[in-house]
Amino acid sequence: MAKMDITLKEVTIRDLTIGYSCNEDTGVKGYNGLLDIRPPYQREFIYNPKQRDAVINTIVNDFPLNVMYWSICEDGTFELIDGQQRTLSICQYVNGDFAYMMRYFSNLKEDEKEQILNYPLMVYVCSGTESQKLKWFETINIAGEKLTPQELRNAVYSGTWVTDAKKYFSKNGCPAYQIGNKYLTGTAIRQEYLQTAIAWLAKSDSKEVIEEFMGQHQHNPNALALWTYFQSVITWVEGTFTTYRNPMKGVDWGFLYNKYKDNVYNTSDIEKETNKLMKDDDVSKKSGIYPFILTRDESYLSIRAFTPSQKQEAYEKQKGICPKCGQKFTIDEMEGDHITPWSEGGKTSMDNLQMLCKDCNRRKGKK
Repeated sequence: MAKMDITLKEVTIRDLTIGYSCNEDTGVKGYNGLLDIRPPYQREFIYNPKQRDAVINTIVNDFPLNVMYWSICEDGTFELIDGQQRTLSICQYVNGDFAYMMRYFSNLKEDEKEQILNYPLMVYVCSGTESQKLKWFETINIAGEKLTPQELRNAVYSGTWVTDAKKYFSKNGCPAYQIGNKYLTGTAIRQEYLQTAIAWLAKSDSKEVIEEFMGQHQHNPNALALWTYFQSVITWVEGTFTTYRNPMKGVDWGFLYNKYKDNVYNTSDIEKETNKLMKDDDVSKKSGIYPFILTRDESYLSIRAFTPSQKQEAYEKQKGICPKCGQKFTIDEMEGDHITPWSEGGKTSMDNLQMLCKDCNRRKGKK
């Protein structure tokens, strides 16, 4: 395998900003149209005004700006790998999109403009195989606004499918945000909505499965199947759990949909049980109510445990004797147990606590 070529190149701001354009259809271009500033895997612009101004301040004061990284495409054009936020800050300022120190670029004196336009940017340009460039990409992703795992995957599997998927899942106010922001954690702009949707449809949130899924669909003409699936999940959630509550945010809805979507439920009964569980102080994890209602697995609820002081008090009253087997144990050999199980209405209170030896408690739990 040929060695990857890495060359240090000096690019002035004048050259960088020639032909700068930002278009919804064609993307963001610079360097006389030869530089793709925002490839399909890159995030939307996320610098805040303070960070953006810091870039311009560095340039105005002729301080060195951190090196940037480009890769050479097969057609001889360039793709920005690292430095998007700095590049956009520069291009937007010269383009007149924002003011620095209350002055737009067009308001500067000619010598001030020339100082900025002649400022040299240091750029590493690499060429090589896709796997070589991706390895390099992962290596340099160590400073600034680090890419998320899904942003890195978008880089590996860039193509028509990723480009179309971003239309649905990856922009501020995107369609997925409009219908699903109440139910998903993370942000669309950092590709976390896209990662969640892929994991749901692929039926696994493991890195390997998500990457396999993206590899299989990389060259599909569109991501309509993923978007259609996502809409079905949200529709099912809203139809099954008819009252929205804050703990619904972050539940793994797709995995529940995959398994239980064909079941027919009495939504009125579901709402009554949800309301009851929300008011139950023994239910420590309210978000677990939703998978519990579908699975009946109490582990989702994290039922409140007896405190060490409660268990110590019960142990003293029992004089260390297990009421099931009649043997005496140290407190470390015993466990707190609900006399009347929580599922039968028992509460986590002293009058419903008994200390059982571990063997007896295990046997009781299996009944």
